[in-house]
Amino acid sequence: MRIIEIRDLAAQELDIYARMSENQLAHIYEPDIGLFIAESPNVIQRALNAGYEPVSILIEKKQLDRWMQKESAMKTAMESMSDQIDLPAGNNGDPADVVLEHIMAIGGDIPVYTAEYEVLKKLTGFALIRGLLCAMRRKVLPSPEVVCSDAHRIAVLENVMNPINVGAIFRSAAALGMDAVLLTGGCSDPLYRRSARVSMGTVFQIPWTYIGDMTAGMDILHAMGFKTASMALRNDTIDINDPRLKEVEKLAIILGTEGEGLKTSTIYASDFTIKIPMFHGVDSLNVATASAVAFWELGKR
Repeated sequence: MRIIEIRDLAAQELDIYARMSENQLAHIYEPDIGLFIAESPNVIQRALNAGYEPVSILIEKKQLDRWMQKESAMKTAMESMSDQIDLPAGNNGDPADVVLEHIMAIGGDIPVYTAEYEVLKKLTGFALIRGLLCAMRRKVLPSPEVVCSDAHRIAVLENVMNPINVGAIFRSAAALGMDAVLLTGGCSDPLYRRSARVSMGTVFQIPWTYIGDMTAGMDILHAMGFKTASMALRNDTIDINDPRLKEVEKLAIILGTEGEGLKTSTIYASDFTIKIPMFHGVDSLNVATASAVAFWELGKR
């Protein structure tokens, strides 16, 4: 690691953290793959565990100094006691410390930018992320066929544009038995900071990729052997607990954009149209909430 102290938010080194949009970062190296920013220690650690390459780190100086002091003390203790006792390696489990040790283990000349909190707090949302950001290189996304090669229950998102909803859906999909997630091009990017943060890093734990639009997507799903089930607020539906759904070997659960829901063409092309029974005159749920109900019920085999 190469530690570089920053005294001014206008420093060029902070462009990727402070002034470039997420879309700009995604295309920064075109035609090569771009970058994304992971925020908070737990999200960064899950990205590292999934094999994403760190490009640089931005960390509050106080946090870095604390870690360096601990590392120095541990090294001194190990040198003085190595002949007498086996000391446990590593840190005390602090998430930021785990990330820094992981970065050190990777090796290389990864820049670690550090500044006082008074400088960094001017970054949007920095106070919410426990003092740690990491710029990481994206990966080339696999095809839907590769992502779904061993899948039996998958989520398909059609034009879900709110990054908070995308992140929440990923978290539910990972927790409640989905094997993969496919997205149309109109969806918010799962690697956008807010999506990844809301997902608690599960965007790095469940396989996902893009499927194009749903016109071609339906053909791809059916060619892979999936029956398709559209979540829609219509009268011509079956209940989500219909036993026929449990009998389907490979099921794709399709969820639509906030407000408008799925396109009519998508619903008509589906094998099933399903709804969640509701009470007290409530006629709809937020798409992220509906996804959790659907994944729990339809993820059961």
